[in-house]
Amino acid sequence: MHATRRRLMLASAGTAALAAAPLRADTYPDRPLKFLCPWPAGGTADMTMRALCTAAARQLGQPIAFENKPGAAGMLGLRALASAKPDGYTVGQIPISVTRFSQLGSVPIDPMKDLTYLARTSGQTFGIAVLATSPWKTLREFVAAAKAAPGRVTYASSGVGGATHVGMEEFAIAADAQFNHVPFKGGAEALQAVLGGHVDALADSSSWAPMVHSGKLRLLATWGEQRTHDFKDVPTLRDLGWNVVVDAPNGVGAPRGLEPAVAAKLREAFRVAVQSPEFTSACDRIDAPVMYLDGPDYEKYVATVYKRETQLIERLKLRELMAKG
Repeated sequence: MHATRRRLMLASAGTAALAAAPLRADTYPDRPLKFLCPWPAGGTADMTMRALCTAAARQLGQPIAFENKPGAAGMLGLRALASAKPDGYTVGQIPISVTRFSQLGSVPIDPMKDLTYLARTSGQTFGIAVLATSPWKTLREFVAAAKAAPGRVTYASSGVGGATHVGMEEFAIAADAQFNHVPFKGGAEALQAVLGGHVDALADSSSWAPMVHSGKLRLLATWGEQRTHDFKDVPTLRDLGWNVVVDAPNGVGAPRGLEPAVAAKLREAFRVAVQSPEFTSACDRIDAPVMYLDGPDYEKYVATVYKRETQLIERLKLRELMAKG
């Protein structure tokens, strides 16, 4: 009798749980969300992600509190995202460099197991910029100076092992030159260091764009497949004969373990947000291409990049570079 009653109670509990699940998804979200941006305030990622959150919040019907959590080339914020409760109330930006850092052992995250991918949002326009008063008018002159005094010409980036650092090292190998890397916590700090004359050049994702437009900085080259819309006269690295391309698309995700219905609501909200005037105009201001992919396709893209990074780590001897700091 007791066994029968216990089976009935378990069956009732299971039925109640199944009945409650749709209600949970139907009422989600019923309170504000939090968005973790792994970069400092004032940078290009901060600007575009804030615009994205404004549009996504409108779609979800709840505000999204924006929290900057910079450090370790974007990995501190990403680690906080991966370890958050998978209830749909914590989302954040996923730097594609996690495919590199996870293999280097500098962040305890498996990008294929610890994250839920919601949307790839936009690419980045990387480039090398110097002060307008710099003696280097072209990238070839910049490279010639580095070759004449190996290790003397300095460049600022948003962190050791990040896309700009790795991109510059890949470029240095292609150009047979040696630059002195000066890492910062984000693009905004790196930009200020160059504007203040403390570092010779800036390697970053278009934080330099407003300063180039205003005449304070000179853009020597961009790193994409093609020249950018706003800087058509500026050559790419490939235009100049160096076969290096860096675009590092950004994306939005959540911790692994979201209810499928909750993940679907978030995917739809960010799909609409990527197409919003707020986000597209924010991307236009920094000449960043919109590169939307829905969650499942975004996850496949990350897996492809992960494999490519495995080869890049060996070719550029990144473990040795990381050890040097």
